[in-house]
Amino acid sequence: MNVIVASLNAKYIHMNLAIRYLKAFCEADFQVEMAEYTIKDPAMNIVSDLFEKEPDVLGFSCYIWNIEETIRVIRMMKKIKPSLQIVLGGPEVSYDTAEWMEKLPEVDFIVAGEGEETFHHFLQELTTTQKYHFVYGLAYRKQDEIIVNPGRPKLNLNDIPSPYRFASDVDELGKRVVYFETSRGCPFSCQFCLSSIEVGVRYFDMARTKADLLYLIESGAKLIKFVDRTFNIKRDYALEVFEFLIAHHQGCVFQFEITADIMRPEVLDYLAEHAPPGIFRFEIGVQSTNEATNEIIQRRQNFAKLSRTVTKIKESGKIDQHLDLIAGLPEEDYASFKQTFNEVFALRPEELQLGFLKMLRGTGLRERAGDHGYVYMDQPPYEMLSNDVLPFSDIVRIKRVEDVLEKYWNAHRMDHTLIYLIEQVFPSPFDFFQEFGDYWEYRGWQRIGHQLEDLFTRLREFLRSRDTTQLEVIEGMMKLDYLLNHKYKPRKMWWDRSMDKSEQAEWMKRIAEHPARVSADFVARGFNEKELHKHAIVEQLGFNWSAWQQDRVIDVSTSDILLVLYQVGGDLPTYEIIREKRGSHTVS
Repeated sequence: MNVIVASLNAKYIHMNLAIRYLKAFCEADFQVEMAEYTIKDPAMNIVSDLFEKEPDVLGFSCYIWNIEETIRVIRMMKKIKPSLQIVLGGPEVSYDTAEWMEKLPEVDFIVAGEGEETFHHFLQELTTTQKYHFVYGLAYRKQDEIIVNPGRPKLNLNDIPSPYRFASDVDELGKRVVYFETSRGCPFSCQFCLSSIEVGVRYFDMARTKADLLYLIESGAKLIKFVDRTFNIKRDYALEVFEFLIAHHQGCVFQFEITADIMRPEVLDYLAEHAPPGIFRFEIGVQSTNEATNEIIQRRQNFAKLSRTVTKIKESGKIDQHLDLIAGLPEEDYASFKQTFNEVFALRPEELQLGFLKMLRGTGLRERAGDHGYVYMDQPPYEMLSNDVLPFSDIVRIKRVEDVLEKYWNAHRMDHTLIYLIEQVFPSPFDFFQEFGDYWEYRGWQRIGHQLEDLFTRLREFLRSRDTTQLEVIEGMMKLDYLLNHKYKPRKMWWDRSMDKSEQAEWMKRIAEHPARVSADFVARGFNEKELHKHAIVEQLGFNWSAWQQDRVIDVSTSDILLVLYQVGGDLPTYEIIREKRGSHTVS
């Protein structure tokens, strides 16, 4: 019997962990082949490839992001090969299972919940007595009747063979995201999250975890994302994993979902002292700072402690942080969400992800949607459209905030500029992103693409449209941000150069003749005049950079010279600031 377990991933770089668990658990007794595609692949291409593999049993791992595309594929496969046994599993079909069986007559079986043992038991019955009523966790058809068996007790995680050691994956490890699990379950009861349904947390054996991680690192993995819902819930376990990864990372990057308000000070101190910069990334779900909202969704959160943790991590300079917000939670109206956004943005995370509530099957919020007047999409991803305090018109406006936030802050294309605008020009971060997002919509830019320089010219146009003061200062910061976004000296500028070629040449000559007046670092670079012309750009900033950096004071009595130096090997550029009084040409 030829068994294929398949998944339509969101992107090619993702590696589906679920089908690897199924193959690992079943392959001692059954021939199981994995097949991965993406939701962007044409359905006909997927069907053609699967048809060539000649499966007898075809299973799909189903999520809100791939269920629609998966349905198209299984309907085509069943028409082509009616005898094919089609099995679905995964979080999207583990709830309302009978409804899915009714909706999809092409599906023969559904594995609900934790799938390894259930899928293996199903294959045993399929190839022997076909007494499916013995298979806990399975839904199946009996003539015209849909049978949904009771759920299966949780298995011992250490009974699952490692899903990380398939020879077919080795060549791909360095090109794709590896998903890794050290535990299952979550101790919290957040009513918007599927993890709240599973009571308790189970852990894989530490020796096994370390062995698997070391194998992946030594086999060339570059990015490992831990899928544990709350990685740091068990302090000693988390600290031991951190210690192990610090000792063996070999340049691999590791991403964790942590709960920041329960992060122990000793763990933070250890990471601040020992973690190499850049190998750890933390994803922290804040979601809302509204206490009434958090009480309704049964989310225990101490924002003061969370803020201290995020601030301490940021001050260490070792770990990038990705903070999440959810718009549309109960009792969080537009004004409340604005407050949440501003309070979280004040922590200056490297990335602030603004998402919208999804009414997932099986969650408490979906079950009690009527209590809060929720209207939401009938189809995946079941995103909320309105509730009794947040009308659709406000959702539309917040989506504009999300769009500009992603393009500008999360992409880090002009950090110096945005910090200035948020601190000095606009009443709050949210006000900046909202006003700019509204203008972006008004100009119709959401319907057309953009190059890097377009992001700068559009911001400048927006600022001019509202008669923003100190525009020369802002444009000076934008020039710096633009030039630092290139690994190689750019040929195209979005502004009119403040110096003509002869003035630029004069500056290059003076800088080459007096390198010590720039900085000791610049002297060590050893640039001569010819190399400066090839690898450097000089430009007027329009204000005193040091006064702003050190004291947050804008002084336009001086217009510093910006010297950007591009690396020969294509690494990120560096820059120097040269003091200059208005009208002076002295390097000082």
